[in-house]
Amino acid sequence: MTIQDPVTVRPIRVGTLLAGEERMPVYVYVITHPEGRILVDTGMTELHPAVADMDPQLEPLTAESIDLDSITAVVNTHLHFDHCGGNHLFAGKPVYVQRQELEDARTQNDYTIREWVDAPGVTYVEVDGERELLPGVRLIPAPGHTRGSQIVVVQTEEGPVAIVGDAAVWSGELNEPTTEGQRLIRSLDAHQVWLAHASEPWSADSQS
Repeated sequence: MTIQDPVTVRPIRVGTLLAGEERMPVYVYVITHPEGRILVDTGMTELHPAVADMDPQLEPLTAESIDLDSITAVVNTHLHFDHCGGNHLFAGKPVYVQRQELEDARTQNDYTIREWVDAPGVTYVEVDGERELLPGVRLIPAPGHTRGSQIVVVQTEEGPVAIVGDAAVWSGELNEPTTEGQRLIRSLDAHQVWLAHASEPWSADSQS
C-alpha cells in the first residue's frame, strides 16, 4: 500500500439476531488506511445461553475474506455482546473504547457478557472524549444507546463516512433524532452513515 491509496470502509456481515419476529443483520467494518487497518466492532464468535432468546446465527469473522493478522487496531463502538464477542481474536492489539463504556460493561448487571469483554489477552485503550487514531480517522463520543457509545468518522475521497454502531439501531432514528448521539451524527453531514444492523448506509439524501 502506498500513501496515495484511498481510505476505504468495508462492511462485513458476521451474523444475524432475532428481534421480535424479524432477523436483523450484524455488521462489523474494516477501515483500510495507508497507515493501518482498523476493525470497528467484532461481532460474535460463539453462542451463549444469556442471549439464546435472540437465536444468534453466526457468520464467523474468521471465515470471511479478511486477514485478521492485518488488523492493526480495533474499535468498540460499545460493549454489548454483539459488538465485542470477537475481541479475543485480537489479543495483544489495541482495542479502543470509551472509558465510561468499559466501566459500565464491567460493573452493571445485565449489560453484556462480561467474559467476552475481558477475554484473555484483550488490551483496552481507554479513551476520554474525541481521539484521532490515524489521519482522517476520529473517534467521537455519541451517548444515547449507552452512556459510553462512540462513533468513528472516516474522511474518504467521497466525503466523511460515519460508522455508528447502535447509536441509531435503525435508520428511522436518524430521520428523527432524539438522543445526543443521533443529533451529533446528523450534524456531521456525512456522505454515508453505517449502522451495525442495517444492510445499506443511511444518508440525509435518502431518508428512509
